[in-house]
Amino acid sequence: MTGARRSRRDVVRAATAGGVGVAMAAVGAAPARAKSTGATEPTEATAAAQAAGSPADRPHGLLAAVLLYDGFTALDAVGPYEVLCRLPGLTVTTVAERTGPIRTDTGELGLVADRRIADVRHADILIIPGGGNRGTVATMNNAAVQAWVRRVHERTRWTATVCTGSLILGAGGLLRGLPATTYWASREYLERELGAVYTPGRFVEAGRIITAAGVSAGIDMGLHLAARLAGEDVARALQLGVEYDPHPPFDSGSPEKAGPDIQRLALELIDAAAV
Repeated sequence: MTGARRSRRDVVRAATAGGVGVAMAAVGAAPARAKSTGATEPTEATAAAQAAGSPADRPHGLLAAVLLYDGFTALDAVGPYEVLCRLPGLTVTTVAERTGPIRTDTGELGLVADRRIADVRHADILIIPGGGNRGTVATMNNAAVQAWVRRVHERTRWTATVCTGSLILGAGGLLRGLPATTYWASREYLERELGAVYTPGRFVEAGRIITAAGVSAGIDMGLHLAARLAGEDVARALQLGVEYDPHPPFDSGSPEKAGPDIQRLALELIDAAAV
């Protein structure tokens, strides 16, 4: 195994050894109560927020920006997208430092970034997917991306992460003192290095930040976000539209259920596929 072919389990080691050089200024918000899977609260209106820039910066209605970066995990981005792209009044766009194909953590798939982050000054919803060790750590250390995330987050209606996307958001100090979740192998790092309060759940809502657990949990988060934006009936319809009714053939979808041997094998398989 080469040094480049590392997985999420190495995020803690690599980030610590490499000195994640990102400012950790806290946002000064008081810790919020966690709202985990199944939380329901009054819905928000779907009227468009005031645009921060010119009309060319965003289409009519609400805008959701999905951040892409080299080494992101495909389902982390595509899961929420598949739900939210059909939400009435919401446009979902992909953004990155450059436009064009952005490769995933395996290097075998590329998603097209439609806009440069330099051209997107406002988003009503910001979604940050997770990635493998290479992509996550690089984005935690990317000053331009971190500055953009902090700037856009100041005016979002919702900021959401999937999997190790919480580490990217937390690298800018935006999760300090807040309840949050992340990929199972990154729980300790989230608390110890980024100051979040790890809270188990498929997703955790803290104020206007929603963090989702690993990979597939982004679909759950997307449905919850759809309900918060447009009501439960719309979210239920979207769930049926994508026929999201999981009945996995194996009961090993959490580390507690899987046990140490399966945990180890899972990380080895992720290692083997990473570039």
